[in-house]
Amino acid sequence: MVASTSASLCLDSRKFRRYELPAPGAPSHRDGARVGLERPLPRKVGIEASAQLRGKMATAGGGTVADPGSRSLLRLLSFCVLLAGLCEGNSVERKIYIPLNKTAPCVRLLNATHQIGCQSSISGDTGVIHVVEKKEDLQWVLTDGPNPPYVVLLEGTLFTRDVMEKLKGRSGRISGLAVSLAKPSPASGFSPSVQCPNDGFGIYSSSYGAQFAHCRAFQWNTVGDGLAYEDFSFPIFLLEDENETNVIKQCYRDHNLSPNGSAPAFPLCAMQLFSHMHAVVSTVTCMRRSLIQSSFSINPEIVCDPLSDYNVWSVLKPINTSGTLAPDDRVVVAATRLDSRSFFWNVAPGAESAVASFVAQLAAAEALQKAPDVATLARNVLFVFFQGETFDYIGSSRMVYDMENGKFPVQLENIDSFVELGQVALRNSLELWMHTDPMSQKNDTVLKQVEALLSTLEKSGAGVPTVVLRRLNQSQPLPPSSLQRFLRARNVSGVVLADHSNSFHNLYYQSIYDTAENINVTYPEGQSPEEDLNFVTDTAKALAGVATVLARALYQLAGGTSFSDTIQADPHTVTRLLYGFLVRANNSWFQSILRPDLRSYLGDGPLQHYIAVSSPTNATYVVQYALANLTGTVIDLTREQCQDPSQVPTEDKDLYEYAWVQGPLSANETDRLPRCVRSTVRLARALSPAFELKQWGSTEYSTWTESRWKDIRARIFLIASKELEFITLIVGFGILVFSLIVTYCINAKADVLFITPREPGSVSY
Repeated sequence: MVASTSASLCLDSRKFRRYELPAPGAPSHRDGARVGLERPLPRKVGIEASAQLRGKMATAGGGTVADPGSRSLLRLLSFCVLLAGLCEGNSVERKIYIPLNKTAPCVRLLNATHQIGCQSSISGDTGVIHVVEKKEDLQWVLTDGPNPPYVVLLEGTLFTRDVMEKLKGRSGRISGLAVSLAKPSPASGFSPSVQCPNDGFGIYSSSYGAQFAHCRAFQWNTVGDGLAYEDFSFPIFLLEDENETNVIKQCYRDHNLSPNGSAPAFPLCAMQLFSHMHAVVSTVTCMRRSLIQSSFSINPEIVCDPLSDYNVWSVLKPINTSGTLAPDDRVVVAATRLDSRSFFWNVAPGAESAVASFVAQLAAAEALQKAPDVATLARNVLFVFFQGETFDYIGSSRMVYDMENGKFPVQLENIDSFVELGQVALRNSLELWMHTDPMSQKNDTVLKQVEALLSTLEKSGAGVPTVVLRRLNQSQPLPPSSLQRFLRARNVSGVVLADHSNSFHNLYYQSIYDTAENINVTYPEGQSPEEDLNFVTDTAKALAGVATVLARALYQLAGGTSFSDTIQADPHTVTRLLYGFLVRANNSWFQSILRPDLRSYLGDGPLQHYIAVSSPTNATYVVQYALANLTGTVIDLTREQCQDPSQVPTEDKDLYEYAWVQGPLSANETDRLPRCVRSTVRLARALSPAFELKQWGSTEYSTWTESRWKDIRARIFLIASKELEFITLIVGFGILVFSLIVTYCINAKADVLFITPREPGSVSY
């Protein structure tokens, strides 16, 4: 009976193997990552192991041949090993389950008062798969289906607040959710963010611009449904690979889809999702628990971590970073954000919400650095790329905090003017709108400074055909922007440039669909990756125009007059940056600008722009080194000197940063020509001051944390009926009892069954 049961197990597992994913090496639709199961061990492994075991047993005891009882035991062991060989030496688990290798989970985030996101139970949540391709299919999982709980495979177009509220209301019948990507992106738009981003942490409040507080004037993100800020009691995963989605659907059609709406017969195709989160309630609770653990435990279990990374910054003219600027030194700030997010962890393409703006600023920094008289300008220019702005202005609030406390070389009083790039992809028109703060302009001095700033921008854009600068009514508030955090601390003459006059044009703000296609970054078919890298798209030309306007304006704001019209951003730089950040990070140009030890940070797909908790993130490193290579100077230093410039009397590490990068390919295109790049590019901590001050319930600073977890994975398998599971349990228990009885009997009669061979004695003749 045992043999037949084991054989049937092997046969059943072979039957299920037709749902295996493509073999290693098969391309993924997203970034070419490998998907698939490990290859099973060949049958001969089990047979050879059996032969070796027999050999060892035969020679045991100094060559003495085993007695009949031992030979019976030997046969039993050999049979077990052979049985394992028949099952191809593979583990039972790998025969039962198919792991899903290209998924992204929804994880738990916390702030001072709430928790948002998703989680599973500690042992994972399991349910019968039901595919929902239209709203009518929900009826089966909500009320009609006879085999709850269900894991819903939801088409991307149905991943809306309305559908999610229905599923959330029947959590007893829903054990999880797997979401497939919609292709093409939903035409009506999709944004899981809120309609008033970063509400409560900007400049407008009941005491300052109350008429603009909480987006009373109008909602900036009109398509936002706030789904990413809800709390779900079941796990939700994104299926990133189309092949895996098709495997799940095929398993569903074969086992779970019955004719005429009748109940399907067992076995049924099921899914198990693991995403148990350690933190609960709020940042205050989880940070307090972590602190207690750290204080009283030898091996503390930290349950959450603050969202943090690094801001990237550089100056046009080098400054001594060991001190601070004199009060009369004036600096023009050019700022933008680096980060974005979506509903799912570390899936944040951010094409329009972040990438387009920081790519334009990188190109502007390169163009401005090439101006002949930058060293003699009356004012310096500070380029800042803020991290964590999506989560209540983490990066900008930390920089303002450091400036106020003398922890940053530039102080708030050194800021002469502030120019920020918002969403500037120019998808719908050539118009670039200049947003200012109406409240600060009630001060006549600030009003005059803002007027001069707007005039300079208009003058800078006059000779750029791809951009048209537009003014707005002075009674209109600022959109969500880093400038708001600086205005909270000091009246600064500032402007935010954006491609929208009021509500965002971006229909996929902070969503999984804010990709290269959203800003029309496409390439002709049939081109090689290297040709795509250097192909100048229309979007690249438009963003080069934005970069040119910014560079010329910064030049004039810094006091330049002679070469403004000659400053021109390079469309080739823009197109390479767009390709690297949005299409394929592992390209020849990105490889050439990075340190050798950072090569592995570049994957075959786009970079993601979620701030995370382990920093610097891949995107931060790439922006840092892109800015260094675009604005820095290649100097003749050896690798050792570049890594320790204090050895060189003519170099000053207080003024410059030094980076040993891989460099371009040599003439034979096999080796690289490494070099030392000297620049003013540095990193500054982007951790909310709330955590430095241990004010975890702060309403002044961001308090976002991310829960820790132990295991995140998803897998599918065939599940038996409850009756069969019960029968299997009883049979297994019976076999256990029987084996115990047999073992007891054998042990009791061991002196009879197993006769010890007599020691050979001395023979006398």
